[in-house]
Amino acid sequence: MSNKKPSRQERRAAERKLKKAATTVSSKPSKAIKKSSSSSKWYFGLIAILITFICFSNVGGLDFVNWDDDKNFSENPAVVNFNMDDFSTLTKEIFTSHVIGNYNPLTIFSFAMDKVMFGLDNPGAWHWENLLFHLFCVFLVYRICLLLGLSWKGGLLVAILFGIHPMRVESVTWVTERKDVLFGFFFLWALYIYVRSKINPKKLDVIWITILMILSCLSKIQAVALPLTMLAVDYYMDKELSFKNIFTKAHYFALSLATGLIGIHFLGLQGSIDSPDTYSGIQRLFVGSYSYVIYLVKLIVPYKLSPLYPYPSTMPWYFYASMLILPITVWGLWKAHSTGKKHLIFGFAVFIFNIVFLLQILGAGQGFLADRFSYIPYLGLFFILGYYFDQYTKEDHKMKSTVLGLSGIFILAMGFMTFNQNKIWKDSGTMWSHVLKYDTDTDLPYGNRANFYRDNQQYDLALSDYDNAIRLKPNNPKALNSRAKLYFNRGGAENLKLSARDYVSAIDKMIASPQDPERDESLGEYYINLGAVYAMQGNRKGAIDQFNKGLELKPNHETGYLNRSVIYNQLGDFPNALKDIESYFKYNPYNADLWYEAARLKRAMNRLPEAVQDYSEAIRLNGSKGLYYYERSRTRSQINQLDAAKQDLRKALELGYDKIDPEYRAQLGM
Repeated sequence: MSNKKPSRQERRAAERKLKKAATTVSSKPSKAIKKSSSSSKWYFGLIAILITFICFSNVGGLDFVNWDDDKNFSENPAVVNFNMDDFSTLTKEIFTSHVIGNYNPLTIFSFAMDKVMFGLDNPGAWHWENLLFHLFCVFLVYRICLLLGLSWKGGLLVAILFGIHPMRVESVTWVTERKDVLFGFFFLWALYIYVRSKINPKKLDVIWITILMILSCLSKIQAVALPLTMLAVDYYMDKELSFKNIFTKAHYFALSLATGLIGIHFLGLQGSIDSPDTYSGIQRLFVGSYSYVIYLVKLIVPYKLSPLYPYPSTMPWYFYASMLILPITVWGLWKAHSTGKKHLIFGFAVFIFNIVFLLQILGAGQGFLADRFSYIPYLGLFFILGYYFDQYTKEDHKMKSTVLGLSGIFILAMGFMTFNQNKIWKDSGTMWSHVLKYDTDTDLPYGNRANFYRDNQQYDLALSDYDNAIRLKPNNPKALNSRAKLYFNRGGAENLKLSARDYVSAIDKMIASPQDPERDESLGEYYINLGAVYAMQGNRKGAIDQFNKGLELKPNHETGYLNRSVIYNQLGDFPNALKDIESYFKYNPYNADLWYEAARLKRAMNRLPEAVQDYSEAIRLNGSKGLYYYERSRTRSQINQLDAAKQDLRKALELGYDKIDPEYRAQLGM
């Protein structure tokens, strides 16, 4: 045996080996610990649910907002017209169409069911439902953390941060973002089953995960990152990745690919995949790197939270400097891997896999980042915090008290910020005013706040905002169209002139924008709106000319057919008036008043049996109007269906209809 003293280099090498072995062991929790944690400590997750509920307890007083809430449900025919009598037909329509370029039919279906259960005038119930799904997600996060080896304290910290971090607000309090909490629910449920299956596999696990992934993808395209997240779990729990890990997930990746292609297709049709003209393809990479940095910063310091982060008109220097994060991240991950710190690899992998598709490198949307995009990605970073919380709060650790105190302060600060951030979503006015606190150089918030003021008849405030929107973007026909609606709503000869002027200007500017993907549809709407002004001015011929132009460009414009039908009716042209109503029914067959109008026209044209059928359809859609029964009664009496006519008249009387002709009543002997 040699008594030679080891050199300094040999001693350091031995220390590194010991350190690597120690960190590797500590990074992979034993199955015994995971089984014990998941089975005996589940109830501590209720604490996270309670704290999250408290921080979001003011969402019940929030209203809908005019940023995609209208397009997704309050003005979406698939939701507005949804009823249980036509359940299968309307459900098929939802699952075979997109909304403003987004294919998330399960989310839209949930809105349709909300409409049936709560109505469109009860926004509080819709907000509570968003929160309910978020609470489910919080509990699943806690359970996943236990399975991954965190103690109940570390898992609780992760669940609380996931629940109350201010970057959650947009996903929970904006009803349109039901898709975040809904896709997150199915995503996390599938991930929970997957993690559990690595400890205690069951026969149906693959089937359940596949079903849940499909549901998640149907809720939001962001779910495509689930298979990559599974690979991160494999690395953390198995200490290695192999071709087998990837191959066994082939069907999950196929689902992701199909969902991604469908999503890109619909975004392209809508024209939502767009980039500012001043940004080149290479510059988009710097947009992505800067967004990545901001998401990391806002994890700890959630500053200047806003529903909209508009693109700068020119790219600032710090966008370019942010690309330094790429080599730093690569070096950091390599270092973590080489030292066996699997918790860091896992946490950043979950974050990167789930944020990389949302870094606006492709450029979809009107902002370069969004708080809601962090909903699932932050899970990975929260896990890292939970892991170190466990390490530094062990009974014998000298920093236990300090870490507990700082964690408590951080949680209180995040909860307080979240509670207050919820308030900006009170209505469209407060929401867009908050955006304008941080950005007054973008026309969108001015225009949308103006729409809110206009719809609430605050015309002076609306006019000021429209003027600002047009000042910032003089060639924007949409702002002119919206201001024209304000003048139209105000009424009066002078306002109608101003309305016509703005509509004509909007038409001219849109004609000058041949590259706009929405050019024809927008032009169609503007012509139809101008026709409505001419109709109010008594220029019926001019109105019909504008309606004709508009409907040729936008043949699915329901209101255009309705308005032209009214003009034909006034001119006594009943056949064309009826033809327009029938065209309207191709796009919206659920308007009871229009079925009544169709019946009235057919009766005037002596098509009495058909009129009875249309009155019956109006009654089927809305059986609470005595007028419908009364007019069907009169029509039935004309074709000698006297018993049915008497029955209808009785029903009209029961419903309180009091404009009944005494002579007709006497004629029926009632």
